[in-house]
Amino acid sequence: MKNFYIYEEFFMMNSIKKIFRFYYDGFTHMTVGKNLWIIILIKLFIIFAVFKLLFFPDFLNKKFDNQNDKSEYVIEELTNKIP
Repeated sequence: MKNFYIYEEFFMMNSIKKIFRFYYDGFTHMTVGKNLWIIILIKLFIIFAVFKLLFFPDFLNKKFDNQNDKSEYVIEELTNKIP
């Protein structure tokens, strides 16, 4: 029974290595794909960084001065919203 676990562990590590090599080899030999990944990363940066600054202002810091007031406000809002 012990040999089965050793074989299963070896098979898992071998599979992980094969998957890693597959993706590593694919990413290193890409030509058009590299440009597409750059475009995807730029879009993600715009979505998460720029949109956060423009559309999601820091409401709690503007409204409250200390941490205690912030936490009381959040608790009050969460508990009052329960139907």
